[in-house]
Amino acid sequence: MKKILLLGSGELGKELVIAAKRMGLYVVACDSYAGAPAMQVADEAEVFNMLDGEALERVAARHRPDYVVPEIEAIRTEKLYDLEQQGMHVVPSARAVNYTMNRKAIRELAARELGLRTANYRYVTTFEGLKQAASEVGFPCVVKPLMSSSGKGQSVVREAAELEKAWDYAMRGSRGDLKEMIVEEFIRFDSEITLLTVTQEGGRPTLFCPPVGHVQKSGDFRESFQPAPIGEDFLREAQMMAEKVTRALGGAGIWGVEFFLVSGKGVYFSELSPRPHDTGMVTLAGTQNLNEFELHLRAFMGWPIPGIRQDRAGACAALLASCAEEKVPEYRGIENILGVANADLRLFGKPVARPNRRMGVAFCYGPLADGVEPLREEVKALAEKVEIG
Repeated sequence: MKKILLLGSGELGKELVIAAKRMGLYVVACDSYAGAPAMQVADEAEVFNMLDGEALERVAARHRPDYVVPEIEAIRTEKLYDLEQQGMHVVPSARAVNYTMNRKAIRELAARELGLRTANYRYVTTFEGLKQAASEVGFPCVVKPLMSSSGKGQSVVREAAELEKAWDYAMRGSRGDLKEMIVEEFIRFDSEITLLTVTQEGGRPTLFCPPVGHVQKSGDFRESFQPAPIGEDFLREAQMMAEKVTRALGGAGIWGVEFFLVSGKGVYFSELSPRPHDTGMVTLAGTQNLNEFELHLRAFMGWPIPGIRQDRAGACAALLASCAEEKVPEYRGIENILGVANADLRLFGKPVARPNRRMGVAFCYGPLADGVEPLREEVKALAEKVEIG
C-alpha cells in the first residue's frame, strides 16, 4: 500500500485525504495542532512545527512515505530537496514547492525568465525602501510579504500615510525567516480567475479545468464560481501562460494559477499554488466529472485522467466564524442550506472558531445553460443564513 505524508491538514488536505482513502492509500496527516481537519480522516497524525527542518526530517524518516504532499506554505521547504534525494516523491517536485512558496522566486521566473505579463513590482527589506518603491510603482499599490499564505500580511495602500500600517502588517504576516516584501502596481482588473491546471508525467498532455472566477477579500477567498465568463482569446492566453510556468517548474499534480483579466490589455499572471486551490472547492459541487482533489491525486500517482468535463454550473461561498473571540464552534442555520434542492455545504471540522476564520463552504449548482450569476446570488444569500460562533 502506497503511503502519503501530507504536510498541512486543513480543509483542502481533508478533501485530498478523502480522495486518497477511496483509492486505498495510507495517509499520515501533519499539522502544528491536534485535531486538524485532515487528521480526522487520515490513518495517522503527526503534530509538529513544519518550519522546524529537523522535526520534518524525523517524521519523514519514521514513516518513509512514498509521496510527500505539501498542503500549506509554512514548511521548511529546502528540506524537501533532501527528502527527494532519499527517494521520496515530493509533489509536484521539491523545486516547484520551493519556487512557489516564495513570491520573489516565482515572480522572477514568470516575469524575467518566461516573459509573462505581470504587474509592475519592487522588492523591499526596509521601511525606507517601501516608501521609495511605492513612489515608483504609484498609488494605489499592493504590499505583500514574500512568504505568507491566505492573504496574511497583504494590504492595498492608497496613500503614503498608510505605508507604515502596511509595513507592520506585512512583517507580522510573513512566514519563516524571510522578512522581505513585494510592492506591486494595483491592477484595475475587470475580473480575476483561477485556472486549475493539471500536469502529468509520461508524455501525457497538460489539462485545464474550466476557468474558476473568484472574489477575494484581503487576499483571502470569499466566493468562487465555475465556469467563469471569459472570452476565448483571454482563455487561450491564460492557458498558454499556465502551461509555460508549470512546465518550467516540473512535476505532476494540480496547480491553481491566478490571473487578472484587463480589457484592452489582456491577461496578467498573478500567482500560483502547486496544489489544490481554495477557489477550486467549487468543484465539490459536482461541476466537473472529477473534482480538483481527485485530479491532483490521479496526476501525482501517475493514474490516467481520461479528460475533464464540465457537467454543470456552480457557485461557492465561504462560511466565516462570526464570534468575537476564540471558542469551540457552534453551528446555527445549516438547515437553511440543507433544505434547498440545488444546494449543499461542507463544514471543515476545525476544532476552534476565531473571528472571520473560514469554517466551511456553501454550494449552489444548476444547468450550464442558466449560467453562474443566479447561483452566485443564491449561494451568498444562503451563506448569510448560517451563523458560526
